[in-house]
Amino acid sequence: MLEMSEGQKKLVIVGTGPQAQIARDYFAELSSYDVLGFACHNEFKESDDIYGLPLIAIEDLPENYSPDETEAFIAIGYKNMNKMRQSVYDEIKGLGYPLASFIHPRATISATAEFGDNVFVFEENTIQPYVKIGNNTVLWSGNHIGHHSVIGDHCFISSHVVVSGSCKIGNNVFVGVNATFHDSLDIADECLIGAGTLITKSTKAKEVFLASRTKAFPKDSEALGF
Repeated sequence: MLEMSEGQKKLVIVGTGPQAQIARDYFAELSSYDVLGFACHNEFKESDDIYGLPLIAIEDLPENYSPDETEAFIAIGYKNMNKMRQSVYDEIKGLGYPLASFIHPRATISATAEFGDNVFVFEENTIQPYVKIGNNTVLWSGNHIGHHSVIGDHCFISSHVVVSGSCKIGNNVFVGVNATFHDSLDIADECLIGAGTLITKSTKAKEVFLASRTKAFPKDSEALGF
């Protein structure tokens, strides 16, 4: 873990689920932020601490951590096409908190890539030249984002996704593990792209694409003598 210093920035993580716990670990170990605690809405607050740190109601957040001195990160999953995370993002931003982003040091990032706020980029992502990543977007581990591609706001890109060059992915899009996009596509808002899908044409808003799952072989492993 990084040692605290006078110039270390202060951070509150908004969320209480596994993603919040993971975000705490990454920010604490691999960034210049001092994680002060967590926050959630009062109706979901069941204790005064979580993961070994204080848990503050969002309604009481400004009284405990001034937005003039503290940044926030919204660590909430992709439920309801990322709209739950979007709602909290808008609320916390409306309270005046600057929103932090995290880019893992083992991600390969072009110097010409651009990022919004509240972005989380896990390890082993490759983000090529002139890529733009919007606000409140998560890229889990091992993705390839091709040159000149744009990913919109409030998106969730799972692991080992390949986005070829010059694609445009809209807002509130979910992309499952191992999905692949042909180059120069326009993926409309609120599309759900399932795991293992191959997308070769541009999409319409809210379309859903699911790959066929592999069927079980009619014989079991014992019968095969494997």
